[in-house]
Amino acid sequence: MMNARTAAPPVFEAGRAIVLAQETLGIEAAAVMAVRQRLGPAFAQAVERMLLLSGRVVVMGMGKSGHIGRKIAATLASTGTPALFVHPAEASHGDLGMITAADLVLAVSNSGESQELTAILPVFKRLGVPLVAMTGRADSTLARYADVFLDCAVDKEACPLNLTPTASTTVQLALGDALAVALLDARGFKAEDFARSHPGGALGRKLLTHVSDVMRSGPAVPRVGPDASFSALMREMSAKGLGATAVVNADGQVLGIFTDGDLRRLVERGQDLRTLSAADVMHPQPCTIAQDALAVEAAELMELRRITSVLVLDEHGLLCGALNSNDLMRAKVI
Repeated sequence: MMNARTAAPPVFEAGRAIVLAQETLGIEAAAVMAVRQRLGPAFAQAVERMLLLSGRVVVMGMGKSGHIGRKIAATLASTGTPALFVHPAEASHGDLGMITAADLVLAVSNSGESQELTAILPVFKRLGVPLVAMTGRADSTLARYADVFLDCAVDKEACPLNLTPTASTTVQLALGDALAVALLDARGFKAEDFARSHPGGALGRKLLTHVSDVMRSGPAVPRVGPDASFSALMREMSAKGLGATAVVNADGQVLGIFTDGDLRRLVERGQDLRTLSAADVMHPQPCTIAQDALAVEAAELMELRRITSVLVLDEHGLLCGALNSNDLMRAKVI
């Protein structure tokens, strides 16, 4: 009898690995499509109950179903449905206190007979907590206790031994995503709402960061009057380090802008710069953006116009700030 030390090393066959991978994906895809065909009123009932909750969706599951349950809870929570995961084994040792009569339990179990889960089902009945069962067996203990039964049965697992949870967990995951999508649609959940629950991510920064959050303001904004000499204009532009300066009237209305690119073009033409004023060299009607616009809109404007800086206006149309592509990069908007 061979032990771990004397067993022959595994034999790898690239072709067989690819065939098994293709079979696995085919079996799991077929299982998901089969559940799609079986969806009916029970699914709508589950969505409605979760939508009308005053509490939270408490997701529970053991083993691989528990791992899927954690993901379902996270997806629900990030898309507008308050949810958390409670481990069934820990629930019977005190964590049941996390569940209130205002909550709903979504129990995930392929067999519907996980001992740790079935042991606490009577408690839900006593508490009056609604139970949605996601299980592959309609005759299981879990399904019989449930107020709503979501059928996630599979013909077979993708595992060649038909033992390892593979197709069954894929179906559970897909069905959980279907619940989340149906709920976020019913809630009118928008990209801005998603961003508020993901402030640390790239999407959150793009949808939550406004121009006013990243712009330069006050004395940091380069500006001169139209009568300013060319040397005064250059001193202002150099001192503020934006690569441009606004030309404004006494009320703060933007008349134009002068940039490093404008300077280069003047030098190439060989003009006597000492005799010129800001009004002579400015580019009139420059690109501007409102301070309450999203920073990503400023980035899109710069890319569209092929410019590196933009002036910012307040609600009265007066100059209140400026920003360039470096400011947006520091804020990780681009």
